[in-house]
Amino acid sequence: MTKEIWVNLPVKNIEVAVAFFTAIGFSFNTNFGGDPKTAACMLVGSKNVVVMLFQEQLFESFTQKKLADTGVGSEVLFSIDAESKEEVDALAAKVTAAGGTVYSPPALVQGWMYGCGFIDMDGHRWNVLFMDMAAMNG
Repeated sequence: MTKEIWVNLPVKNIEVAVAFFTAIGFSFNTNFGGDPKTAACMLVGSKNVVVMLFQEQLFESFTQKKLADTGVGSEVLFSIDAESKEEVDALAAKVTAAGGTVYSPPALVQGWMYGCGFIDMDGHRWNVLFMDMAAMNG
């Protein structure tokens, strides 16, 4: 039975992507045996969800398809949780400082979620949410 999921994500430049995600607080498994110019193993969250960053040409060889154009569409939205509103605000500030784009500034949504949306250096969209379960039920 399946125990884990690894997300594979194409990037234009591994070094630039690693620098961006490191700056916003993600970590990397530096023991990953891939070529550091073509692949990187990013760990997300306390459960260490694995996001494999692959240079675009290598990614295309795996999928045998052209990449989606992130300038005109989105194929996926990555959603990650935050422990507080302050963590959402801090991450939005880190994204901007690291050269990413906050496309949806931190705000309260549906009265119980506080979040923001950002775009990484390759146009992939990410959603960060703090969910106040007491406010949802209350």
